[in-house]
Amino acid sequence: MEKLDEKFVKSAFVYDGCLLKVYADTVVLPNGKKARREVVRHPGAVAVVPVLGDGRIVMVRQYRYPVDGTLLEIPAGKLDPGESPDHCVLRELSEETGYIAGITRKLTAIHTAPGFSDELIHIYLAENLEMTRQHTDEDEFINVEIYTKEELRDMISRGLITDAKTIVGLSLADF
Repeated sequence: MEKLDEKFVKSAFVYDGCLLKVYADTVVLPNGKKARREVVRHPGAVAVVPVLGDGRIVMVRQYRYPVDGTLLEIPAGKLDPGESPDHCVLRELSEETGYIAGITRKLTAIHTAPGFSDELIHIYLAENLEMTRQHTDEDEFINVEIYTKEELRDMISRGLITDAKTIVGLSLADF
């Protein structure tokens, strides 16, 4: 079996943002040659499939600047420093949708774009939901929408839902 590992040589800090940090790293390839790797370092995130008692799914719709449009997604958000995914999922669900979960269960974790980012999203299922009130961050504008599984399947097949974490989460939630 061929060796595939790349060996780290050095890193140059490029950008420090609110959400992420960017580095330009130098590595040695398996063949001994050097290469540059641009890496986005991300604190990690959670996403959650909130299922109501009747089986309908709570979704969020928000404008996503990088794609210049609104996307229908499962609720999600980044981990705060030192925060566990198990805590973050409860916080994000409450903030974005106003629902509190009686039961959460981790479904999986996914690397969103391993070609250039280390972001890892922990995906959960949430049940036994109780409605309180939505309390988004001041820079978040989110509409809460509720759909049946059949409606969501149809939207995915028609290309109306394109967000990867949403498609993975729905697929793993006995969808």
